[in-house]
Amino acid sequence: MKERPLLSFTVCWVAGSAAACLSSGNGLLLAWAGLILLLVSLRVWGTVSWKYIAVLCLSISLAAGYWEWNEARNISGIPEALGSTIAELNGSPVEARGTIVSVVERDGDRVDFIMKLSHMNLLVDGDDYSSDPLDGQDSKMQGELIAVQIKLLAEQEIAVAAEWRRGDEVLLNGVLEEPAVARNFGGFDYRTYLHTKKIHWLLKGQGAENIRVTVPDSWSPLTILRLNDSARTALGAELDHLFQGRHSGYMKGLIIGMQDDLDPDTFKQFSQLGLTHILAISGMHVAVYVGVLLFLFRRFRLTKETALTLTFLLVPVYVLLSGAGPSIVRAGLMSMIALLAARVGMLKDGLNILAASALVMLIWNPYMLLSVSFQLSFLVTLGLMVYVPLMNPLLSILPRWLKGAVSVTLVAQLVSFPLTIYYFNQFSLLSFVANLVFVPFITFVVLPLGTFALLLGRLWEDAANVLAHVTELLNNFTFYAVEWINKFTGGVLIWGSPSLLWIGVYYVLLYGLLYVAKLGKEARSAPQYMEDETRPLAEAGLSVNSHGGFGRVGNAQLAVGASKVGRWSGAIVLLLAVGLGMLLYRGYQSDGQAGRGTISYLDIGQGDSILITTPSGAHILVDGGGTLNFGQKEEWRVRRSPFEVGAKVLVPLLKKRGIHRLDAIILTHGDQDHAGGLQAVLEEIPVSALLFNGTLVDREFYLGMMRTALERDVQLYAVHQGMTLSPDDQTELSFLWPEGRGGEASGTPYQNGIPLLEDQNHDSVAFRLEMNGRNFLFTGDMDLEAEEEIVEQAKQKGISAGPFIDVLKVAHHGSKTSSGEAWLDFWQPAAAVISAGVNNLYGHPKAEVLERLRDNQASIFRTDQQGEVQMRVRAEGVEVRYKLVEALHFVQ
Repeated sequence: MKERPLLSFTVCWVAGSAAACLSSGNGLLLAWAGLILLLVSLRVWGTVSWKYIAVLCLSISLAAGYWEWNEARNISGIPEALGSTIAELNGSPVEARGTIVSVVERDGDRVDFIMKLSHMNLLVDGDDYSSDPLDGQDSKMQGELIAVQIKLLAEQEIAVAAEWRRGDEVLLNGVLEEPAVARNFGGFDYRTYLHTKKIHWLLKGQGAENIRVTVPDSWSPLTILRLNDSARTALGAELDHLFQGRHSGYMKGLIIGMQDDLDPDTFKQFSQLGLTHILAISGMHVAVYVGVLLFLFRRFRLTKETALTLTFLLVPVYVLLSGAGPSIVRAGLMSMIALLAARVGMLKDGLNILAASALVMLIWNPYMLLSVSFQLSFLVTLGLMVYVPLMNPLLSILPRWLKGAVSVTLVAQLVSFPLTIYYFNQFSLLSFVANLVFVPFITFVVLPLGTFALLLGRLWEDAANVLAHVTELLNNFTFYAVEWINKFTGGVLIWGSPSLLWIGVYYVLLYGLLYVAKLGKEARSAPQYMEDETRPLAEAGLSVNSHGGFGRVGNAQLAVGASKVGRWSGAIVLLLAVGLGMLLYRGYQSDGQAGRGTISYLDIGQGDSILITTPSGAHILVDGGGTLNFGQKEEWRVRRSPFEVGAKVLVPLLKKRGIHRLDAIILTHGDQDHAGGLQAVLEEIPVSALLFNGTLVDREFYLGMMRTALERDVQLYAVHQGMTLSPDDQTELSFLWPEGRGGEASGTPYQNGIPLLEDQNHDSVAFRLEMNGRNFLFTGDMDLEAEEEIVEQAKQKGISAGPFIDVLKVAHHGSKTSSGEAWLDFWQPAAAVISAGVNNLYGHPKAEVLERLRDNQASIFRTDQQGEVQMRVRAEGVEVRYKLVEALHFVQ
């Protein structure tokens, strides 16, 4: 610690910031006291001075205080300035004036940018302005950042929006909205994300005519960024000219860090193999850039000092042109500090340089600590500095030319692994091989060729086109190889997000394993001292130096110490390896059910998706939601990666919960809002069986989903009344509907022997779930006619009332076409869950359905009001919790 005070200070700064981020109030005081106590223990058990400990304690305290100070200031001043509450402002029309402070991005018919506010007024009746903000309150909102979203109404508006630039003064009308919160446990929280960007409101406008733009006529700091944006746009246009199709977006990401036009399928393929870091400008790009500059300056016979100074000044230019993401800023800062250190002959230690870069970035913006890119960039760089020296001796059997690449790739994979599974919840076993092959190929072959083509584009167009063509051929090889490797789907493992404690223990065990293995390797390869002469010298702590004199020998060089390490290292390595293996196994396994079952009524908007986990750990997904599409969009409106419930909400939730395989999917019927999201599920998560109502829908999304199921060897079962399914001893599903398909009318159309049915609601799969002695009823979108038939058939069998139902999933999102009085009287549910979208166009749930449920004294849970409704099922009762309200409810 004495040798690297800057590193120790930065580590303590990060610890203090993390403590303040993760806790507050008494919890923060306890965390602060624990960190201080840990530092004091270093003085008691170590050799560091009290003065050194005091400085580190100061670092922790300053960091925590700095975080809290930033949090206290990171609030919106708009409600106070306009004299309204947040609830009153949400959805209010406003007129806003400010400055564009970000790149203006267009995706289909939507334009996004960040605006720094200077003034805002509430609008009355859409035209008249409200009174100005209260005197002295206008300053409360000035400088506040707002995320602006403009929906273009006509194709001609694209050209208008293309003229908007950073630094422009804007005046626009729109609707003020709060960002959405996470509506499912573990879901993405957009409001929290924007909070780290110091943004608290969305301003949504319609049409380019509602925004008036004024180009600035004077210089400001934004002018530099404005010019940089223009330069990046020009470079992107040149790359569009040189490269065709998906090669253009790929090369823009690779060369200038512009990922807006990257093909979504290409990104998905790279992501599955853990190769997306190639598409982000990183330390390798900066190292190549700095190396080329220094080489050129030496060729121009500049002095070393001049070359270092010029390179130092040119690094920020490259950082800006590359998009200035956290990884490129980190690499740029490290390069600048290293160049400055080389210039003045100070701070040559790589760890100190890394620490200085992190400290500067966290002081500039403490919320950088929460950036995934920041965390991965610094952690991988730190890991390479710490772990590679430990790994290299263990790979001595490899040729020198291969050892370095294997060591760096393997360490990068091991170090990034915990964060990869924490944020992305999957890891490919083929990632190491893919990174070992593709990273050097792309970095040292494709990237230089593409860059040379870009540089030659305006000077020698024919040569640039030749280089671009060669680059495209190499890209085609890369795309084909990546796609081929991804066909081995068994190599992709799904991991639930581990705890911070698990991540910490992982790094400690990994370091201990490599450290002890390295010591053992060195001990076994060290020469033994001669018994008659060297041992006495060794025991005295002396050795003969290269000049024939005597010198003091460090403990690590003693033969006695080496032999002890060699004797015990194997056992210690085995013990640490077993511990690491057990940790990985525990992290891979889902949390134990402890004899309970869990039913999660997910909030996926207007639609149904329910996850059932049995006491034995079997997973059954009932429906998959789906994004409703109202007609075919014009081509110019189509977005590169449109929102789709299955891919954007459902699959990430399943992965985050560590669901490696779905034992069954029950598709109640073929409507888009129940079946549409299952395409992404079938593509991303292994599925054993798909149970459906025995009919098909003649729609492309449905037939495509069925084709995917067959391609993935998913077993298909047409369920009907009377069938049962028993995943374990405590769980049984009894199917109540639809009836058997033997009585189809002669005019029913068929496809491949399966009837085609356009109106699916009546034939929705309905089943009763008995788990731990508790009963649940699932109904899809079944209608009143189906309900009446089930009740009538039961009465014909002498059953006047069904078994008491603890929880009813209300059919058809609370539509008046379901949940009749006879149905509710028959089942007598104690509680009911309604899955409906917030402010949905259908007015679900209907007032008469809610009234009927209340008349039956059923507790009502609604996803549109409470978010995900999660039920933990035990024999003694059902414990209910919901995402948007911190409360528990019990169904006895």
